[in-house]
Amino acid sequence: MSAQTIDLSALSRAVHVELPQLPQLRDAAIATWRGRMINEYSSAKVFEGLAAHAQRANLDPALVAEVEAFAAEERQHGVLCGAVVEALGGAALAPHKEEHAYPLHKDVSELEGLLRNLLSISCMSETVAVALIGAERLEMPDGPLRELLTGIWSDEVGHARFGWRLVQTLVPTLDAEAKARLTKYLAVAFEHLERHELAHLPLDSKPPAEGAELGLCDGGDARLLFFETIRDVIIPGFEAVGLDAARAWKERLRYRATAQ
Repeated sequence: MSAQTIDLSALSRAVHVELPQLPQLRDAAIATWRGRMINEYSSAKVFEGLAAHAQRANLDPALVAEVEAFAAEERQHGVLCGAVVEALGGAALAPHKEEHAYPLHKDVSELEGLLRNLLSISCMSETVAVALIGAERLEMPDGPLRELLTGIWSDEVGHARFGWRLVQTLVPTLDAEAKARLTKYLAVAFEHLERHELAHLPLDSKPPAEGAELGLCDGGDARLLFFETIRDVIIPGFEAVGLDAARAWKERLRYRATAQ
């Protein structure tokens, strides 16, 4: 596997996935599952960075080991998504996703920087993934693909809960100045999250009803669920630990022009 290519073909072919025969949806399904393969596999690097950060912040070694296990799970998710691509007649092969450097937040302490990344990675991105994959899973009929997706969803639940658990333990111990800095950071993180998620949830994605059998979702419905998850889960969760998340969500718009 080169630095420019994700090639999971051999690993993915070793995983047998039985799929419904819907040839009219083949191309759309291959594109969807290949995109998931790239995102899931690339997420391993994020959790490797988070594990190293947790170690520098002197977290319990057992917690560091948990995050290292998350990286392995994300790689396996990539293989499983690649297996769906292969079963559809495609190749579990794709250009490597352009990566941004893991943010180190040198302007604050290791612990505060770690909390910023936990807020962004586990409490925001993984919580959204839990909601979107969970909804897709509920629409999907029983069968091998639903079982595969359920395994991925279960791991994502664990990744999100880990972050919320640490945030609920550590953020209340911070002083008012640190909480204010975290709130300011939330506005930036919310802007990035919204831009990233909407780019992957196109409004013109409107598969027929049988598309649910292959994990194809309506982009408009998925966007609505995204915003509901922000409103009903993420913002209240941050508010409960003393962060002004509602204000941060409004202030995210200030960063949109500079981020584009």
